[in-house]
Amino acid sequence: MTTDSATRPRHRDARRAAGGADLRPGAVLQASGLSHSYGATRVLRDVDFAIDPGEVVSVMGPSGSGKSTLLHLLAGLLVPDAGEVYLDGARIDRLPERRRAGSRLRQMGFVFQFGDLVPELSLVENVELPLRVTGTRARRARRRATEMLDRLGVADLADRRVSEVSGGQAQRAAVARALVHQPAVVLADEPTGSLDTVTGELVLEALVGAAREQEAAVVLVTHELSVASWAQRTVMLRDGAEVAT
Repeated sequence: MTTDSATRPRHRDARRAAGGADLRPGAVLQASGLSHSYGATRVLRDVDFAIDPGEVVSVMGPSGSGKSTLLHLLAGLLVPDAGEVYLDGARIDRLPERRRAGSRLRQMGFVFQFGDLVPELSLVENVELPLRVTGTRARRARRRATEMLDRLGVADLADRRVSEVSGGQAQRAAVARALVHQPAVVLADEPTGSLDTVTGELVLEALVGAAREQEAAVVLVTHELSVASWAQRTVMLRDGAEVAT
């Protein structure tokens, strides 16, 4: 259960004022006191977040509540105006962009609403990309990518391009790409938003099942209760702030 700022213990505010974060032991990804604005518009206010290895946490809220901004801050794609982000115990929000990008490549996987696969490449070439860019040799990367496509049930489509497969099949390949390098955390932003209900359920089952096998944490941003039901717990945002659930 999350708490809003009105019920947050005073010692936490004092600790932040002294420059320290209120961290949860064992969490693989966590943030303390995140705030962020776009120009004069404040979209996130004093938000805390933590997730353990193998845990699935959903982030819910109405449009404009700050869900995607929180995800981007956790990924190091944005730098918060205030607050701290830790990945495997190491603070990443103060790192230069090049080092944040390196952390993303090695320790994070991503699944987006429309998959964002490279259309000119085959499914297996898409899946092996995270391995190739981090220095894995071609033969080993291809073998691992094929194994992940098989785990996701689309190995028979490995040589086809995105335009030659269905939306659900492409999204399964996107899940395989997110997990192929065995990241600590998978960040999924509306991963079933472009799919019908039945296909979306199959993709979620594949994502959660494969992630748990690898003990990867999953942050699942969604506005749908049926999607959030796959998580062990839910963080609710409204107007950029946490609200009690």
